[in-house]
Amino acid sequence: MKVSDILRVKGNELYTVHPEEPLAKVVQIMAEKDIGSLVVMEHGDLVGMLTFREVILCIVRNGGEIGTTLVRKAMDDCPLSCTTETELDEVRRMMLDRHARYLPVMNRKMLMGVISFYDVAKTVVDSQNFENKMLKAYIRDWPDDEQASQA
Repeated sequence: MKVSDILRVKGNELYTVHPEEPLAKVVQIMAEKDIGSLVVMEHGDLVGMLTFREVILCIVRNGGEIGTTLVRKAMDDCPLSCTTETELDEVRRMMLDRHARYLPVMNRKMLMGVISFYDVAKTVVDSQNFENKMLKAYIRDWPDDEQASQA
């Protein structure tokens, strides 16, 4: 399974922000939209990732306030990313190794979407549920010894 499979199910609604935006405004957008991350884009390029983790760290550094901080000061300026062709097992490894909850999905320089740890976990559980259902159906249709000898 690939990242493209997750994006196909998830949809393609994207939220981005410019690095010079005030963090207070961006946090309000994150709260209103109920999103945990924003991709930071500048001149069409991925320049960072802002998640609730970076926001909290920034607030702690500022003594409990956001103040006039800009996104550029709070964002992760070296975000982990993947492509639509990245295998799900590789994404799981990447996310676990870097404790990343969100990954921008890039094809060359084009932002294709963002996947979250939740999206990955849901995909794995859905896949396992489907496999279990197929196995149970197969076992139910398993011929007993008498049926097999008559065939």
